[in-house]
Amino acid sequence: MYMNKVAIWVMTGLLATTTVFFNVYIFLMSIWNYRQKKKWSPSETIILALSVADVAHQLICYFWMTMDELDSKCLIDQRPYTVMLLLIYSLKFTIMWDTSFLTFYYSTKLVSTPNHCYTQIQDAILKHVTLAVCLIPLLGLGTCMPMLMVFKSDNITAANKDCGILTPTNNIGHVYEAMYLILSDMKASTNGAHRPKLGSQMRVIQMALSLVAVFILFLVIDLFVNYQISVNHENIIGLTFCFTSIYTTVTAMVLIYGKKTFWKALIHEFNVCLDEYPCLYCLKVPEQKAKPSTPEQVQT
Repeated sequence: MYMNKVAIWVMTGLLATTTVFFNVYIFLMSIWNYRQKKKWSPSETIILALSVADVAHQLICYFWMTMDELDSKCLIDQRPYTVMLLLIYSLKFTIMWDTSFLTFYYSTKLVSTPNHCYTQIQDAILKHVTLAVCLIPLLGLGTCMPMLMVFKSDNITAANKDCGILTPTNNIGHVYEAMYLILSDMKASTNGAHRPKLGSQMRVIQMALSLVAVFILFLVIDLFVNYQISVNHENIIGLTFCFTSIYTTVTAMVLIYGKKTFWKALIHEFNVCLDEYPCLYCLKVPEQKAKPSTPEQVQT
């Protein structure tokens, strides 16, 4: 069992590297675009907030896992572990809702006949997109704070106990746990009732659908793992962090692909790096040239 924990820790470390790399790339490219345009589109604002949350979540997650490995007997005071777990849960809430906000935005941009009520909601939210992305992490933290009252910090897993695990102590705690999982996981925004605009970029449609597909897959896995932890007290919290790392890595890659300027810049830099090593020439990725005329564009 200990070797399994070490393997998960190592794998999560590798995934942490890719998560941080792709999300820092998104962050830097967003800043560069802002300096060029002197403004951010709603999608760029949401993507920027999502990339920051992904990096913060990944760093705290891996720091907790590293401390848990080093302090295998939980000799250090449990409060730092508990605070880190609280931040991890609140950042996960932020990631899920930022992703949902982004898919909601794209769903409104990729439909030809949205209903009137839906359009009014879209306009109201997009006028205050910056305020919304600032409120989401605060709501996430506020949603997780009751854990300190209805949960207890204990090490009740079957073997190789983890440090500072928060578990419900009574029926109220179990009800709160179910509500937290619903609020943090069960939120996907699509607008499948309407057909996409005829001139929409297929790349953007593929990105939006991929975000939803990845979200649903992660939702099923995450709910199952949390059920095993809560009900069967299995020692697999590290597995939840590993799956979350996979999710944040894949989501970042999908976002880079969907943002054509990000994708082209990444491919170009990748090929430039390979130019320094002729033996790796076969790994170069073809770069698409700009077309003289394009259909109606959807702002990403």
